[in-house]
Amino acid sequence: MSAATDRLAALGEAAPLEAALALFDDLPPVAAVEITGRWRGREIATGHPMDGLLEPSGWWGKQFDDVDHVHPLLFEAASGAVYPVSPRRLPLGLAGRVSPAQLGRTRPVSSRLRPLLETRRHQARLRDVAFRGVVSAAMVYDDLPIIDAFRRVDPDTLLGVMDYRRHPAPYVFVLARA
Repeated sequence: MSAATDRLAALGEAAPLEAALALFDDLPPVAAVEITGRWRGREIATGHPMDGLLEPSGWWGKQFDDVDHVHPLLFEAASGAVYPVSPRRLPLGLAGRVSPAQLGRTRPVSSRLRPLLETRRHQARLRDVAFRGVVSAAMVYDDLPIIDAFRRVDPDTLLGVMDYRRHPAPYVFVLARA
């Protein structure tokens, strides 16, 4: 294991935001063209209003087909099938208002809503963007004021920071190549 991989493991599932951002800032950049493929996601809880909301709702990860064709949100159905969801159809405004336990109880409902949430249209693009003083791959959402910035932990792991205009603090997550 590399030092970066060890530091990520030490953060665990929850960490102070300052510790997660310190690791992010120490990681090397990754070019947008290097991260194509499907990535499994998990969050690092840092006190953000979205902590604990994505995973119970069925969030699976992200899919980068190429720099201009990205599915920013993949969800997993009860059957195990993974499908892309339109981010603008999700109630992101519930962050901080609904508990993860409440959201977990709605997962059967979200399965029934799959036809309304699912999309075939790509909803984001990858670009190399300066974020926190370093140019690295970033995912720019088409319809929302969100940019996800990425840094390389190792060849198959990325640390991501969601910069969402409506929340002053970033949301932190990990992507592992599927």
